[in-house]
Amino acid sequence: MSVQRRKYDQDFKRNAVHLAEEPGRTVIEVADKLGISKDLLYKWRHELQLREGLAFPGHGRQALTEQERRIKELEKKLKDAEMERDILKKAMAIFSRAPK
Repeated sequence: MSVQRRKYDQDFKRNAVHLAEEPGRTVIEVADKLGISKDLLYKWRHELQLREGLAFPGHGRQALTEQERRIKELEKKLKDAEMERDILKKAMAIFSRAPK
């Protein structure tokens, strides 16, 4: 018997974290009322503190800053250029062999 994994949208996560941060409320109390685990709420709070506006991008996307996105793009271009270089090296070695 498999358990269906629940998905929460960005607004739900942000609101849950804000509720837990209100004076007089605890994380455990808010988690119980929302029907989620306290560990999940702690995780969301931690992610929101670290990434602020980039937290909870959803649908398996990574939340990247403009600089991180640029680095990934440049790393991909470097990998492609290295692959092309290796192919050309092999082709050069094949064509430069003396015919028998």
